[in-house]
Amino acid sequence: MSPQKKPAAKPAKAESKPAKKAAPVAAASSTSVVQAPAVEGSGKTLTGKVISSKMQKTIAVQIERLVRHETYGKYLRRRTKLLAHDEAGECREGDVVTISECRPISRHKSWRVVRVVERAAAQ
Repeated sequence: MSPQKKPAAKPAKAESKPAKKAAPVAAASSTSVVQAPAVEGSGKTLTGKVISSKMQKTIAVQIERLVRHETYGKYLRRRTKLLAHDEAGECREGDVVTISECRPISRHKSWRVVRVVERAAAQ
C-alpha cells in the first residue's frame, strides 16, 4: 500500500490594500461651534393624535399607519399608543402633535412633545 498524500496547503495571498487616509482636521474655534437642538435632532419623529391628557405632564398619543397585507395586498390600519412627555401641559385631547424619541423618562415614557401641529375644536 502506498501512503496517501495530503494536498499541500495553499499559500495565503498577500492582498495589498491602500492604507486609509485620515481626514484633515480643521481647527475649530470655540465661537464657531453650533449645537443642534436637543429635541429635534435626535431619533425619530412621529405625528399623531392625542387620545388622553389626564396625567400630569404626560399625554397618550395614537399613531396610525397603513400596512399592506402580504397575501391580499389590502391596506390595513394599524394603531400604536405611545406615552409622551408634555412639560408645559399645553396638549388637550384631539390635538395633533409631533413627538420625538428621547431618553427614557419613566418606565413607559420615551417620547417628548416637539410641537402642536393642530389644535382640537373647542367644546
